[in-house]
Amino acid sequence: MAKSKTLYVCASCGSSHSKWAGQCGDCGQWNTLEEGIPQASSTKSSRFEGYAGQSTIKNMNEVGKSFEKRIQTRIGELDRVLGGGLVAGSVVLIGGAPGIGKSTILLQTVAALSTHMQALYVTGEESLQQVAMRAKRLKLEADNIQLLTETCVENILRHAQSAKPQLMVIDSIQTIYTDQLQSAPGGVSQIRESAAQLVRYAKQTNTALFIVGHVTKEGTLAGPRVLEHMVDTVLYFDGDPGERYRLVRAVKNRFGAVNELGVFAMTEEGLKPVSNPSAIFLSRHETPVPGSIIMVTREGSRPLLVEVQALVDESHLGNPRRVTLGLDQNRLAMLLAVIHRHAGIPMHDQDVFVNVVGGVRVTETAADTALILSALSSFRNKALNNDVVTFGEIGLAGEIRPVPNGLERLREAAKHGFKRAVIPLANQPKKSDIKNDDLLSNMEIIGVSRVDELLSFCQQE
Repeated sequence: MAKSKTLYVCASCGSSHSKWAGQCGDCGQWNTLEEGIPQASSTKSSRFEGYAGQSTIKNMNEVGKSFEKRIQTRIGELDRVLGGGLVAGSVVLIGGAPGIGKSTILLQTVAALSTHMQALYVTGEESLQQVAMRAKRLKLEADNIQLLTETCVENILRHAQSAKPQLMVIDSIQTIYTDQLQSAPGGVSQIRESAAQLVRYAKQTNTALFIVGHVTKEGTLAGPRVLEHMVDTVLYFDGDPGERYRLVRAVKNRFGAVNELGVFAMTEEGLKPVSNPSAIFLSRHETPVPGSIIMVTREGSRPLLVEVQALVDESHLGNPRRVTLGLDQNRLAMLLAVIHRHAGIPMHDQDVFVNVVGGVRVTETAADTALILSALSSFRNKALNNDVVTFGEIGLAGEIRPVPNGLERLREAAKHGFKRAVIPLANQPKKSDIKNDDLLSNMEIIGVSRVDELLSFCQQE
């Protein structure tokens, strides 16, 4: 009897290998090869036939150019992250840490949409009683939701073809398996094949599909990287499960902008959208405190006000510590070198700790001026006024560079009562724009072009 051939698949990049090795030869990751069963070449074409539509050649003018109608989920922040609502036939992959609220937000979404469309909630981790108890605890109108507890993807698709839902939720992809493979659920081959069948069904039937994915200890989606390429949208839940606020960030979206941010508050009745997130991230100290300043960052399509705090203290170690939460640690070290070189302020014997209040992660360079001003304020133990806001990028030559959408950032700061703004000189609006704007006309806008000008402002405060 012929021995069945064994295949090893990388859990990181999805590449196949004929024998096991400690390191993947394609992506270089260690201990990521898992055993799988190779598929016969004659069945590959049939399994993926019609995956992206009918195989015909058409001219661009022959393709319908009408925009897809958006399906409003009635959850404002989720609609924002999705790009304005759900698109029929789209596949959304949502990941996050255990207990962060993935199942909660999806159950709320299904309950809101089940009043006017057919919805099917498939759970492979919980019993039907557990899902019903959660819906009752969240006080949701879930009488029209169809529930299914199943882990075999062939059975799921058979039930779906019978029920014909317009919206379907799979919770979670790591528990789903296919009969075509012999490996255990959660393996690379099982996730890839199960997801491929689900995505193909969604595209062929025009069904909106949500897929829940587990994350690894590094915070990335578990399973092969190809899983993120197969879906249309990838959402990540950020935040500490023990805290009140949750952040939903879009890292991939074929139907909208990426890096869009949605803010939710966890309550007894589930996740509630936060329409004005700037207000929750501002501490607004009663009296000015050293090491604190407000900056205007931009998340997706809207500006957001966050507080940047710094603590500079004498170091008793050979290598002073540089710790950041919500900012790039390497950028902090670079900016400390810039102010030493161009302003003569040494911090080589100081520990520097920087934190963005509220758990927001700021990735853009517009936080440079806020980082420098907060660090100098703590270093000199001199507080900045509460009515000051800032944004801007700092270069290695000591210049302060402009950032995109400066006028929108200023308007957002003015809405929250800030009277002064320290910004790059190139972002300073024209006098005509200030005169015709009721918000900006009451704000003092200070444009700076060099680091020494920024530090002189800090010294005058």
